[in-house]
This record gives sequence, structure tokens and C-alpha cells, in this order.
Amino acid sequence: MTQQNKQYNYGDDISTAMVNKINTLNQGLQEYKIRELVEDTEKLGKELVRKQLKTNQIRKFLDAVNRLKSILAKDEKKDFSKIEPDLVFLQPKLAYAAARQQKDSRDPGPVAPFKRVLEAAIKKVKTKEDFDRFVQMIEAVIAYHKAAGGKDQ
Repeated sequence: MTQQNKQYNYGDDISTAMVNKINTLNQGLQEYKIRELVEDTEKLGKELVRKQLKTNQIRKFLDAVNRLKSILAKDEKKDFSKIEPDLVFLQPKLAYAAARQQKDSRDPGPVAPFKRVLEAAIKKVKTKEDFDRFVQMIEAVIAYHKAAGGKDQ
């Protein structure tokens, strides 16, 4: 069964569905079809609003990713290996942000779904094209989060 024919059970948990989809991408994150990415990030943005995730919590990661994007843009060879360690190091930063927002063992907090999706996505970023799709993912989540009523503070 090809990726396009697989059905994902989104139910109430879009982050789990996105992680499952990302984990099936054999050639990297660039395989995530742009139309599916847009649909999925819209659902995730709405879910993050429901969980009361603040826009500034997402923007911190976009700022970090934009710094990496800038470094890559300045590199004449567009050598992804120059930013790969810093991209991978975003995972512990996500873990820290999620742990700070965790209320108790039964409530993982508002950052947890965002963390799960981004961690899975980071693991699939192996090339500049994968990184470009990763940037699109974060930008789309932020846009849909804001459109769904996400608050800044």
C-alpha cells in the first residue's frame, strides 16, 4: 500500500496521526505532500488553540528555525550539514518547553502535541529540501493557530 492510499485515523488526536504519517516517510520530510501538510497543520493549529497553547511558545521555535534558514541561505553551497546539529538540538529545547508546561502526569500540557509532531519531523529532515518542508510545517501551524484564535500571551 502506498503512502497516498493509507488512511489515517485523525479522531481527536491530530498530533498522533501526523506523527504516524511522518514516520512512514521513507525518503524524508519532503515526501509529506503539501496539500496534506496544509490540511493537517490546520487541524493541529486548531487543536493547539483548544489546548490553550500560546502563540509566543510556537514562535520561539520558528525564530530558532529562521536563524538556521538564514545561515543556510548565506551558504553558497546550501550545505544542510552546516545547520543539521543545531536543528537536531531543537529536540531537547522542545522537551524542556513541554516539561515546563506539563501540569501533572495526566495532563502533558499544551506544548506536548506540538513537540511530538516537531520531534518526528526533525528526525526526517536529512536534506535542504526536507528542511524547507519543515519550515513550511512550522509556518503553517503558526498561521492556522493564529487564525483559530490563538492568543499571544
